[in-house]
Amino acid sequence: MDARSPQTGTTIFVDLDGTLIHSDLLWETLFQAARQKPRVMLQVPGWIAAGKARLKAELAHAVDFDPALLPYREEVVERLRRARADGRRIVLATGANEKLAHAVADHLGLFDAVMCSCDTVNLTAHRKLDRILDECGEVGFDYVGNSHEDICLLDKAAEALVVAPDRAAARWQKRSGAERIDDPGSRLRPALRAMRPHQWLKNVLIFVPMVLTHEFFNIEMLVGAMLAFISFSFAASAVYILNDLLDLTADRRHRTKRNRPFASGALAIPTGITLAAVLLGTSLGIGLFLPDYYLLVLGVYLVTTTAYSFALKRMLLIDVLTLAGLYTMRIVAGSEASGVETSFWLLAFSLFFFLSLALVKRFTELQDFGIGAERATTGRGYVDADLETLGQAGMASGFASVLVLALYIDSMEGAEQYTEPFLVWPLCPLVLYIIVRIWILARRNQMHEDPVVFIMSDWRSQVMIAGGGLLFLLAAIV
Repeated sequence: MDARSPQTGTTIFVDLDGTLIHSDLLWETLFQAARQKPRVMLQVPGWIAAGKARLKAELAHAVDFDPALLPYREEVVERLRRARADGRRIVLATGANEKLAHAVADHLGLFDAVMCSCDTVNLTAHRKLDRILDECGEVGFDYVGNSHEDICLLDKAAEALVVAPDRAAARWQKRSGAERIDDPGSRLRPALRAMRPHQWLKNVLIFVPMVLTHEFFNIEMLVGAMLAFISFSFAASAVYILNDLLDLTADRRHRTKRNRPFASGALAIPTGITLAAVLLGTSLGIGLFLPDYYLLVLGVYLVTTTAYSFALKRMLLIDVLTLAGLYTMRIVAGSEASGVETSFWLLAFSLFFFLSLALVKRFTELQDFGIGAERATTGRGYVDADLETLGQAGMASGFASVLVLALYIDSMEGAEQYTEPFLVWPLCPLVLYIIVRIWILARRNQMHEDPVVFIMSDWRSQVMIAGGGLLFLLAAIV
C-alpha cells in the first residue's frame, strides 16, 4: 500500500498482531504474566471459559506492558509514516485489548484513532469489519492485515496490503494479486537458533563417567551414553525455548539477547510452543530405551529447569547453585545411562567447578548491564554492587574444585583407580589454567558467551582438555 495511492480519501486501517508487530499480544501477555505473576496462571482456564475478550482483558491488566520493547515491522511503520506525511487518516484496528492498543498507538504517534477489543467484545474478523463499515459507509477503506481473520476485511478493502500472511491469507493474496510484504529468510534458521544446538556441547558431560572407567570400547555403554546425549540435548532445547518465551521482556532490554528469535520476532510464539513440545516428546521417547533411573534423573532435570525458568533464576545465589547442580545432573544422567556408579569425588569436583562457571555467567551478564544495574533491569537477583562479590566467589569456587581434584588423586580411591597416581597430578595446573583464564577474560569484558560452551570451543582450553585426556589415558595404560 503506497502513500501516493489514488485512494487519498480513504482511511487506512491497520491490524496490530502479526502486521504492525512481528508478534501477537495475546501470547506475549500470557508469557509475561507467567513470568511476572505466576499465580495468575491458575486463573487463566476460567478466563478462557469466559471468552477470548475476557482473557485478553485480564492478561492485559495483569502485566506491566512496555510498548517500546515490541518487535515492530519497520517496513510497515515506515509506510505508515509516509502515508501520514501525505495527509492520510490512519486507524489502528486490532483485536488486542484496549489497554495495550492505546499504549502502542501513543508510543508510535501515527494513528488518528484506535479500534480495539474491550472486556466484552473481541474485535476481530466480521466484528471489526462491521465497526469499520459503520464508520466509513460507502466511502471505502484501505486495510493492512495478515491472517485468516482478516480475509473478510481484505475482501472489502479498496486497497489491501498483506503482511507476512498465514496460509489462508497467502492463498487470498495469490487470488487477488494484492501487494504483499514477507519476512526475510525462512523460519528454519530461527528455529535452529532457538534450539541452541551449540549448547548441546554441555551434554558431553554425559560421557564423563564412562570415560573415567576406561571402558572406551564398551559398545553397550557407548550406545547408552549416545542415546542419553541426544535425549538430554532435545530436552535442554525444549527448556531453552520455554526460557526464551518467559524472558521476552528482559531479553529485549539486553544488548545482545534482543536478537534472539522470539525476542526479535523472527519466530512466532506458537511455533516455539509446538517446537518445544516435539523436542520434549522425542526426548522422553528416547529415554524409554534407557534404564528407569535415567528417566528419573531426566524428570528431576526438567522439573528443576522449569522451576529455574519461573522463579529460581531471579533468586540471589540460588540461581547459580541450581545451575551448578544442573551441570552435575548431566554427569549423574551419564552414570545411569551407561551403568557406571557415580563417584563422590567426581560430584564434588563438578559442583565446585560448575559453580565457578555459573558465577562467571552471572558476572558477565551483570557487567553488560553496567553501572546502575538493578534487579528490575537484569531480571536476576543481582545489582551492580554485587559484581566484585561474584568475582571473588567464582574464583574461590574454582580453586576449591582443584583442591578436590588434588585430594582425590592422593586418596585411596585414586590409588585404586591408577597404578601411578602421580601421572594425573598435572591435571591440577591444567584445570587452574582454564579457570583463571576464563575469569581474566570475564573481568576484561571479553567473555560474551556461556562459559561451558566457551571452554568446548576455545582452542587453548581444548589443548588443556586434550592434555588432560592424554594424562588419563597414560595413567590407565600404565
